[in-house]
Amino acid sequence: MEETENDKRKCPAHMSGEQCTKALLPVKDALDVLSGKWKLQIILSLTFGKKRFKQIQREITGLTPKMLSKELKDLEINDLAIRKVYDTTPVIVEYELSPYGRTLKPLIGELHKWGTKHRKRIISR
Repeated sequence: MEETENDKRKCPAHMSGEQCTKALLPVKDALDVLSGKWKLQIILSLTFGKKRFKQIQREITGLTPKMLSKELKDLEINDLAIRKVYDTTPVIVEYELSPYGRTLKPLIGELHKWGTKHRKRIISR
């Protein structure tokens, strides 16, 4: 694939278009896994410990049961959340962050810091 002048301007001078694309792939992958209105909010909810489905839904205003179910499945598929089903009557289902999911805590902390600064900046305009 031929590199155009426009492609060259988007990347640092020392990188080819292909190198630049490769450098951006990890960020794209992370955004693909975490993107959307609800995933980070669900992850944030689970950072405080195990939760039942309804507990998560009550904590996140506007999140429908159908969307919560979909997002929890996505988080399970990506090994960020664990679903535990207890053999009780009625059946109890709890969700928690997996050990891998807990690696997102520092990232969420940084997003919190940035969001706090951003909110102050916008309000002070």
